[in-house]
Amino acid sequence: MPVKPATKEEEYFARLELERKKKSAQEEAARLAEAEKQKLKDLHWMRCPKDGSELVETEFRGVKVDVCPTCGGMWLDAGELDALAQTESAGFLGGLSKFFKG
Repeated sequence: MPVKPATKEEEYFARLELERKKKSAQEEAARLAEAEKQKLKDLHWMRCPKDGSELVETEFRGVKVDVCPTCGGMWLDAGELDALAQTESAGFLGGLSKFFKG
């Protein structure tokens, strides 16, 4: 059971100590969250979202895309669909790009 501060000075230092502990706990929680985020990124980086196999970077129509050697899925990073659509603006990829852009 905590002891109540007897004077205003003790109350002041008790409040400072509480704030210091609270700040320290928040910093530790933020550090742990960042470490967990990095751990998850390391586990999933360049992995197929469908089956977890390691993706292989391959050039397709002049654009580097990520391909899963197990399931054959092709995964595009930001901007890669636009780059592919420019090579085939009237075809399927051009229409797909227009569909996603709205």
